[in-house]
This record gives sequence, structure tokens and C-alpha cells, in this order.
Amino acid sequence: MFDVPRDRILPVHEISVRLREDRHPYELANLDAVEANWKQESARQPKLFDGEMILLSQLTYRDGHIEGLCHPIRFATFLHWRKNLAASDGFHVFANAMPVTTDGALIAIRMAPHTANAGRVYFAAGSFERQDFRQGIADVDYNICREVAEETGIDLKTVAREDSYHAYCTASGLTLIRRYYLQEDAEASLASIRAHIAAEEEPEADRAVVIRGEADVPQSAPAHMKPLVRWHFSADAGAQSEV
Repeated sequence: MFDVPRDRILPVHEISVRLREDRHPYELANLDAVEANWKQESARQPKLFDGEMILLSQLTYRDGHIEGLCHPIRFATFLHWRKNLAASDGFHVFANAMPVTTDGALIAIRMAPHTANAGRVYFAAGSFERQDFRQGIADVDYNICREVAEETGIDLKTVAREDSYHAYCTASGLTLIRRYYLQEDAEASLASIRAHIAAEEEPEADRAVVIRGEADVPQSAPAHMKPLVRWHFSADAGAQSEV
């Protein structure tokens, strides 16, 4: 069951997403198709890695509370699933940091050519992995800090952040967002991320992108980016200094 209002920014006060160990129904129902699609995808991008990730089988939102169930799946299953969203019984969640610089900009990244999302621009984020769960419950802040550190080198554990999350749901999944307030301006943040990317042997991102308004969101961004940026820079987002 997936019961979350779509195309709205929703306040989130509590998140309880539990990890089950049994295989996801979508993976079990599409074993042969997943394997055939993986052969095509890996032939096209040989550096793709068929590791473990997480896909939801249930998700509900009630009065600021998100509850869900999820299962470990192959990355190959995820690639097949996202081509068949309309007919699937799975759901995907990304947790996004919205890094805010001291001069009021947002910092996003562009994914490197060897990744599954090559050329796409969005806030540094990654799918939940087994290490992001504590006693079977998703630790959203840990996932966010881990992914941002891996992709940008920024340590969000040391900066101020909002007390709670927000969520934005579309047909392709749920984006959880939380604003983190960096201690540098946009130019210094860009320089820091450039240095991190240059030091990586095979970085996931190939550049950082400064966003000062909706017009700065490129066409290569996924559908959730413009609504989130619009919300952040609008009065509806509330006081940005409230942490």
C-alpha cells in the first residue's frame, strides 16, 4: 500500500521505515526480466555495479508521520523497476540534504558519466543501504550525511540543520528533504567540492552546481528539483534561520 499525497511539500516529524529480510515482491515476480535488462544496461555502461539497495513495498503518510516497509534488492532490479513504474508494486525513497550557503545559495551536483544517472543535476543523495538502518529502522540523517560526504566531501554532521524533515512525493517516489546550513559561501563551497572530486579516483559527481532560484535548475534535473527549489526560495518554506 502506498498512501502519500502527491505533488505537495509535506511536513514530516517522524519517520519509521522498517527493513525486512525477505525478497521484494517485484524482484521475485521479474527475475528473468531483471536479468535480461541488466545485461543491456551493463553492456551500455560497464562500470555499473550490481550491489544491494533498498526498495519499499509499503509507505503511508499520516499527520506528519511516515511509516513503511522495505526490502533489500539488486541494483539490477532497481534499474528494471524504474522503467516500469506504472505497473509496479514498489516505491523508492531518496533522502536529500539541501545545503544552504552563508550567502543564501543551494548546492547541487551533476552526476558523472559512468553513473546510472549520468549528467543529471540534483542535491547529493543516494539510495538507502543496509548500513543506513539501526535496529531495523532507517536512520535518515545518517544516510544523508554519508552520501553527501561521499559525493562532495562536506561533513554535514558539524553544521546546523532544521529540526525536522519535509517530503515531496511524485509517481516515481518520495523525496525526503532537510536543510543544512553550511559555514561557507557558495564560492568557497564550490572550491571545496572541486578539490574533493579531483582527489577521487572515480568520483560519483563531476561538478557542483550553485542554485540561487528556480531558473538555475537545469533541464537535466529530475522532476522533483524545481518544486523543491521553488519551495525553498518562497515564503511558504518559513524562516530559513530556524534550526
